[in-house]
Amino acid sequence: MIWVMVTLLAFAAGVLAQLRLRSPLANPTLIGTLLVAAALLLTRVPYDTYLHDVQPLSALLTPAVVALAVPLYRLRALLARQWRALLLGGLTGTTLGVTVDTLLARALHLSPDAQRALHTAPATSPVALQLAPFTHAPPALAATLAVLSGLIGALILPALLTALRVRHPLARGIAIGSVAHGVGTARAREESEQTGAASSIGMGLAALTVTLIVAVVGGSGQ
Repeated sequence: MIWVMVTLLAFAAGVLAQLRLRSPLANPTLIGTLLVAAALLLTRVPYDTYLHDVQPLSALLTPAVVALAVPLYRLRALLARQWRALLLGGLTGTTLGVTVDTLLARALHLSPDAQRALHTAPATSPVALQLAPFTHAPPALAATLAVLSGLIGALILPALLTALRVRHPLARGIAIGSVAHGVGTARAREESEQTGAASSIGMGLAALTVTLIVAVVGGSGQ
């Protein structure tokens, strides 16, 4: 249980840093990830051992994702009126994200494994993990890049949207959720309940879109 405590303390340190610094870089998930990674490197503990020890925390991911449906239910009338814009925005955002990841990976001459893993980066890590056998990417790498995609999106997108003068909560939420999934949705909920609800929709559409892209590309490649 030592690694459960280390993970919780690392995340708590990230929350305290966010409250004090008030900076986008002070993201609790990012800080917690870096602290845990540093601890694993210093102690030379294999990742498989860490993953086994934090199973109680991993089990909480499912109810946490289900809890994202609460704001969707509360705002169901508003979201139903805007379903066309939300659907178009979510599908467009995720498709653009997959395209950029694919082209950037090729431009940087990344390894074939990294290129295949990036195909599912806009989806949540559980979805990326399940799609790895179909993209022939290493599952651990696919999940890691999905998490990194969410962290980078949560750090950059809110400020970028503000710079572009995108202020409507639903527009901001669908943009964040469609490319930054769970981590981005947590960040979006800090802005407002509407932004968080739209981001939840974007996250779901991203998982569906990436799955369909993998199915179509995989099917055409056979």
